[in-house]
Amino acid sequence: MYRMTRFGEVMKGLSRGMFDRMVSKRQADKYSKGFGAWDQMLVMIYAQLSGCKSLRDIETGFNQHAMHHYHLGCRRVKRSTLSDANANKDAGLFMDICQSLLTQVNRKVRHDVKAHLMLLDSSSISLKGLGFDNWTRDNSTRNTQGIKLHMMYSQETQTPSYLNITSANVNDITDANDMPLEKGATYVFDKGYCDYNWWHKINTSKAFFVTRFKRNAALTVIHENTICSQAKDIILADTVVQFSHARPRAKYLNHYASPLRQVVIARPEHDTPLVLATNDFKRSALEIAECYKSRWQIELFFKWIKQNLKIKRFLGRSENAVRIQIYTAIISYLLVALYRHAKNLTGSMKESFIVICTTLFQRPETEQYLMEKQRRKAQLWALQQQGMLL
Repeated sequence: MYRMTRFGEVMKGLSRGMFDRMVSKRQADKYSKGFGAWDQMLVMIYAQLSGCKSLRDIETGFNQHAMHHYHLGCRRVKRSTLSDANANKDAGLFMDICQSLLTQVNRKVRHDVKAHLMLLDSSSISLKGLGFDNWTRDNSTRNTQGIKLHMMYSQETQTPSYLNITSANVNDITDANDMPLEKGATYVFDKGYCDYNWWHKINTSKAFFVTRFKRNAALTVIHENTICSQAKDIILADTVVQFSHARPRAKYLNHYASPLRQVVIARPEHDTPLVLATNDFKRSALEIAECYKSRWQIELFFKWIKQNLKIKRFLGRSENAVRIQIYTAIISYLLVALYRHAKNLTGSMKESFIVICTTLFQRPETEQYLMEKQRRKAQLWALQQQGMLL
């Protein structure tokens, strides 16, 4: 009886039927000759989970496990074939798979609670040099030449719920206008998303936001809330405000006419306090401050994926190859998250990646059966020894 490898168990999170439907929709296998989209996806995920750093590493390592290829539904790979596929095959398929898994993970892992905290931010990846300059130089900014990852991160599931890859010169708020909004959720973001009309869009979607006011925001104080005695050393002010001008600058109409809440938080280590803006009038001022403090989790997540996933050294230098590798990295992360949820693993994500990397083609069920058989044999031997002594 065939026992599934750990790699096969991880890949169970990616439905083959769903994958084939997306391939058919994109016609991703129209010109494939022996190396289809599934082969490419599987090999790229293998590269992420095994820690391969080059095409040669992938070819050598993956082909050493040819006996498992049939059950995975793939075949041997050549580095030239993989390189051509990454350069030429549409990265849109990987984007679709990534988005489908994002929805799947957040549906399965997220608990049934009324309020969801969503953290928004972006992070740049520098891409310079031969091959990269052809498509990154024209869209570079003063600080970055490369691409930018825009992400919405769920604090509850500790996984992304939205991901998009753009040029480095695309503003955060430009991408945020296309992000899906969920009723009842709370969105936390910094001043890079300061657009009053987008705040109005969140408010009309019956969602909440916590962010920072800019220094030059013209506000009119409507009411001052009472600060409880426990929060007086932390909360300097808690007021209900409204924008003073419908047109804060030329040709810009501010549609946000509803009242807002301004919470001023003391920062002893800084010269100025933290001035927060929110449309949430139910949470206490301390809870609003904690929501904004949670925004650092997405910063730590960006740091984690850059350190632990293979998105700093790329297998190809074309834009398509870079996008495929980044989407595959996030797909691998989501598959491991689903695997952890299915197996009820309690260790950290880092530990899970290490275990999977070192036991990728081992058969856990077979090993468990052999260990159990050995344990029963040892128990029987101990009983026999006790009988001989008596």
